Amino acid sequence: MTILDVRTPEEFGDGHLTGAANLDVSAADFTTQVANLDPGGIYAVYCRSGNRSQAAMTIMRDSGIGAVVDLVGGIEAWTQSGGDVVTGS
Repeated sequence: MTILDVRTPEEFGDGHLTGAANLDVSAADFTTQVANLDPGGIYAVYCRSGNRSQAAMTIMRDSGIGAVVDLVGGIEAWTQSGGDVVTGS
């Protein structure tokens, strides 16, 4: 499973889940980056609170990626429940 943080690189640097890759849904080339993902892969997607991850998941599914799950509540819910984050790129 690949964990995708779809926030901005700055937000990602401030704290993200261990092992997450950053793929900024607001970037002009997001759709192109999604096209380079393995369509047979399994992806867990999150943002700050859940709004951007929903948009990213729609684009991913429209691009042919079938196994996409939302980390409900985003990184805010994760940290509020005591989950660890790492900082830096």
